[in-house]
Amino acid sequence: MTTQATPNANDKVKGGILHMAMELSQKQWLIAFSDGARRRQVTVSARDLKALGAAIEAAKVKLKLPVEARVVSCYEAGRDGFWIDRALKAMTVENLIMDSSSIEVNRRRRRAKNDRIDAGKLLTLLERYVRGEPKAFAIVHALPEEDEDFRRPVRELKRLNKEAGALVSRIRSHLATQGIELGPVSGKDWPQTVAKLKLWDGKPLGQNLQQGLVRDGERLALVCRQIREIKAQFKQLEKQARETAAAGNAAPDAPMQKIVRLQGMRSVGPATAWILTAEFFGWRRFQNRRQVGSAAGLTGTPYASGSMDRDQGIDKAGNTRVRSVMNQIAWLWLRYQPDSALTHWYNARFGTGTKRQRRVGIVALMRKLLIALWRYVEFGEIPEGAELKPGAVL
Repeated sequence: MTTQATPNANDKVKGGILHMAMELSQKQWLIAFSDGARRRQVTVSARDLKALGAAIEAAKVKLKLPVEARVVSCYEAGRDGFWIDRALKAMTVENLIMDSSSIEVNRRRRRAKNDRIDAGKLLTLLERYVRGEPKAFAIVHALPEEDEDFRRPVRELKRLNKEAGALVSRIRSHLATQGIELGPVSGKDWPQTVAKLKLWDGKPLGQNLQQGLVRDGERLALVCRQIREIKAQFKQLEKQARETAAAGNAAPDAPMQKIVRLQGMRSVGPATAWILTAEFFGWRRFQNRRQVGSAAGLTGTPYASGSMDRDQGIDKAGNTRVRSVMNQIAWLWLRYQPDSALTHWYNARFGTGTKRQRRVGIVALMRKLLIALWRYVEFGEIPEGAELKPGAVL
C-alpha cells in the first residue's frame, strides 16, 4: 500500500520538505517542485529515472534545502500504473497516487488548461495534504506486484471472451448479408465448412468473402484455444489449493484459498469466484462494511440542498468488474438460495413490486450480498440461511 505522507513536527529541524508533483505523458514528464513557498518546474524524458533523481537533487539545491530533506511526491493514477510508485519508493521518496476524479476543477465555462497549470494544481493539492488536510484529494493505493500479476489472467480471459463473441457476430453478419444462417461457428474443419456454403441461388460464395471468413475463423480458433489454456490453468491452481487445504497447510488469507472457499457457496461459480478474489477479496483489506460497499461503488449519493432532497442512486465510483459480477450473483442467489435471510428480505420488500422496483431492489441486494460474502471469505461467517455445496472448503 502507498505510504501516507503526514505532517512531521521535526521536518523543519531536519531541513523541511521538498514537494514534487509529476504531470506524466508518453514522451516527457513535467516535474513541479516546491519548498512550501518557492516553486520550480523542469521537464525530463518519460521513464528516465536517472534524470528524475538528478532533477530532485537539483531542486534541493535551487530551493536551498539540505540533501537529507524529506521528499514527498504525487502523480495522477492512469495508464502508467504503479511501477512509478515502486520506483520512487526505491529512491526513498514518499509517494501518493491521486485519484483523478477527486481533483478539484474550476467550474467556469472556459478555463485555461495545460501541463504547467495541471502540475501546479497537483502541487498545491499535495502541499495542502502534507500540511494536514487529508481530504484534499483521494488516494489510490498501489497493488503489490504479485497481486497485480495475479489478477492479469482474469482480465485477459474477459477480453478474450469479448473478442470471441465479436468474431462470431462478425462471421454471422457477413453470412446474413448473403441470406445464410449457420449453426455453431467453430471447429477445425471451418475452411471446408465455408467452402460448402451456397448462396440463395445455389452459387458458391465469392472468393474474397470465403477468404475473409476463413481468416476470421482462424482468429476465432486461436482465441478459443487461449481461453481453454487459461481455464485449464485456473483448474490446476484450484486443484492444488484444494490439496493444500486437505493437507492442513493452507493459509486462510491466501487468494487461492479464498477462491476455493467462495466456490463452496451455492450461486457462486468458478468464474465469479476468480473475479471477486482477483479484483476485490484477494488483496484489499477492509475495516468495515461501509468500506466494502464504497470500494464497489454501491453506496448511495444523496442530493440534499434546502428544500431539495433526493437520492441519485449508487455512485458507481468503484470497481466496475465487481459490480457486474455481483449483479449476476444477486439474481442467482434468489434462485439457488431461496431459504436465506437475504432472499426473504428481498422478496418481502421488492418481490411483489413492478419490474423496475425489482431491478432497483437487486442493487440493494448486491450491496448486502457483497458484504455477506466478504464476511464469509474473511471471517468464515456463513450468511444466515445460506447453503453450501457438498464438499465445500471452509
